[in-house]
Amino acid sequence: MPTYEYECSACGHAFEALQTMTEDKLSKCPKCKKNKLARLIGSGSGVIFKGTGFYETDYKKKSESKPSSKDAPCASGSCPMKSSGGCGAK
Repeated sequence: MPTYEYECSACGHAFEALQTMTEDKLSKCPKCKKNKLARLIGSGSGVIFKGTGFYETDYKKKSESKPSSKDAPCASGSCPMKSSGGCGAK
């Protein structure tokens, strides 16, 4: 719900009111009881993020480049799993 700012042109009383967008504007000043309220143009509010947070999966993934065969450890013969048979290159 948005917060609207009001000011009375009769007594100068200023205040904020939390209202739905479909509610009518307030017209009666709560201090002097005159029908001289004006809704002010506010600066707006910042975005409020609620919840548990943002996750890595919420964003577009960067394209990952696959290493070329010359960069692969098995191609250079330095794979630690090559001797145990766990590596695809033999």
